[in-house]
Amino acid sequence: MPQGDKSSYTDKQKRQAKHIEQGYEKRGVPEKEAKRRAWATENKVSGGGKKH
Repeated sequence: MPQGDKSSYTDKQKRQAKHIEQGYEKRGVPEKEAKRRAWATENKVSGGGKKH
């Protein structure tokens, strides 16, 4: 699985990351940085994607 692959995340984790990303963008954070921060936040909250 290549780095950055989001296929191991649940639908709920993907929804939460998208919501977090939108909140950062609303505060004026550039899109790419907002996405990076959103996934970092989701990883901290949920412990990351499913482990095999």
